[in-house]
Amino acid sequence: MECGRRSPIAKTELTQKIEKNLYEYTNKQGTFGCFEVTIGWFGSERVDYITYDTKGTWRCYEIKVSKSDFYSSAKKTFIGHFNYFVMPKELYEQVKDDIPSHVGVITDGKYSIKKAKRQELSIDEKILKDSLIRSLSRDADKLYKSNDPEKLNRMNRRITKAENERNEWRDKYHKLMNIGYAKYGVGWHRE
Repeated sequence: MECGRRSPIAKTELTQKIEKNLYEYTNKQGTFGCFEVTIGWFGSERVDYITYDTKGTWRCYEIKVSKSDFYSSAKKTFIGHFNYFVMPKELYEQVKDDIPSHVGVITDGKYSIKKAKRQELSIDEKILKDSLIRSLSRDADKLYKSNDPEKLNRMNRRITKAENERNEWRDKYHKLMNIGYAKYGVGWHRE
């Protein structure tokens, strides 16, 4: 398995929205962030989102979208100077008593409702930097490959083929409907 990758799990629309909001919330000059950062070479820990800024501050974000997700046995990787849960406001109301005092909370990916308390890093900073660099490189590689002209051409050909097939089936459908109208009258297909 490649660094920073795990088996693909479809993200819910809510998770995607929270990720987008969190990215916009943290996207400031001098702050560098990445989603799904595996810590260390062949690490077993993964941070949902991590940022590093020009002041040397690391922030880790664990995204939770449901009560079962919050209470799951999945490791919560809080290794930064500041650590946060990112969750819908409704979920926060349900689990707020179980959030450690040093962990902050950001609701809906854009509202800080509980400040995080500064901690010492629980892992060597060089490992964090290396992990962030590998994950950023992975994302850059994905972006580069997604802009591969031949790949885009193949996808465009598939889209054109699908559109042509759709048009053929639509024409056949209309021809059959017209035959039905002529033979059985206007409301023949509703019976």
